[in-house]
Amino acid sequence: MLNNTDQRPIILASTSPRRKELIASLHLAFEVIPSYADENTPSDWTPEQTVQELALRKALAVYRGLEGRGHDAVIVGSDTVVVLDNEILGKPVDEADAERMLSRLQGREHCVFTGVACIDALSGHSVVHYRQTDVTMKKLSEATIRAYVKTGEPSDKAGSYAIQGIGASLIDRIEGCYFNVVGLPLSLLSDMLDGFGVHVLPRK
Repeated sequence: MLNNTDQRPIILASTSPRRKELIASLHLAFEVIPSYADENTPSDWTPEQTVQELALRKALAVYRGLEGRGHDAVIVGSDTVVVLDNEILGKPVDEADAERMLSRLQGREHCVFTGVACIDALSGHSVVHYRQTDVTMKKLSEATIRAYVKTGEPSDKAGSYAIQGIGASLIDRIEGCYFNVVGLPLSLLSDMLDGFGVHVLPRK
């Protein structure tokens, strides 16, 4: 098993257990500091703008809490949205809302955008990018949608489904990065970390 703990540590500005699991899979030294950034955005922003700005806000909120402490870390913020018919679908407010979203998504293709921001805790230098993945959901009966919602899995998920959970059974195909749909595109993140001197695969 790789163990890159001799490199600069990572601070994940997130409370998401899924993002924590994904970044842990890279075997980099990291800690989690919750970010409580304002997530309100103008209604006319594109999905690309939205996820990049929110990812940066989350990372900045943690950076400002550490500023001046000489913390040698790279702060990572991320945000994911599901988009159908140019409308961003957030987390459902209740079971009826989850059923409504899934009824719209079933049998159709939608897009998942994830923004990733990295900030050097010493210098404040930041880099922000995003990835897009196209997801096609199976045609689903009302009974299937209702049964999935009753599992409780959709309750805190953008678009009301989790591709890494039982929701995988609802998906027909994807085009693009799978981890982007889960909430943190690891290939993009590793490229971004390279620019901060943090290498998933050690350099000789």
